[in-house]
Amino acid sequence: MATLLLRLVGPMQTWGTQSKFDDRDTERAPSRSGVLGLCAAALGIDRAAPVDDLVALGFGVRVDRPGGVGRDYHTAQLVPGHPKTKTDVTTRFYLADAAFWAGLEGDPDLLTRLNAALKNPHWPLSLGRRAFQASLPIFTEHGPLDLPLWEALSEAPSLRRPPAQPWEDTDTSPYTLVMDREAVPESQRAKASPSRWQDVPAGPFAGRRYVSRDVLTLTVPLDVPPDPWVSRAAPQEVG
Repeated sequence: MATLLLRLVGPMQTWGTQSKFDDRDTERAPSRSGVLGLCAAALGIDRAAPVDDLVALGFGVRVDRPGGVGRDYHTAQLVPGHPKTKTDVTTRFYLADAAFWAGLEGDPDLLTRLNAALKNPHWPLSLGRRAFQASLPIFTEHGPLDLPLWEALSEAPSLRRPPAQPWEDTDTSPYTLVMDREAVPESQRAKASPSRWQDVPAGPFAGRRYVSRDVLTLTVPLDVPPDPWVSRAAPQEVG
């Protein structure tokens, strides 16, 4: 069993699980359907094609920066310019300045092929909406890890920013993990908060049908080094 980590960092992200018509929500962490959709785009899987092999993978997320929830002012017309078409104001939420590690656990050959596709995707990749582009590489240089999902997420380097000034403290608060119930060790389950997310594709993405899964959320203290890509992007004074 192997685990592939995906680095999900960008100015704006959205991961809805309950969106209907003009109301577009976002969860506070990436959804399984959203991440699998990103993977399908990388692999060049058509929306009408089955994604059973991707759905079979275990899934979990580590929240390194939760970001803030924002709301778009967004309008839409069914037939732009038609005299009988009214303009609707839609409600669309997003996460600003968030950073996550998403982990997929399963067949090593599939995960190796997936990481190569994330590095050279068939279609452009985005973080929940076409306009929301990643600011750091989604793929990892080392590819799949020979670790279970829990250990891979616990050992991943930190995506938190280093202090902007020498006198500022480093963020040492616990990390939040949002994972499939089966991927959490039994010794940790009593400390977790259970919930159900309806974000497991039940067939091709074109069918827009989803079933629910059991999710556990818990916070754990971790002492992990900074991710090299975050250190590389440290802000510099200009002037």
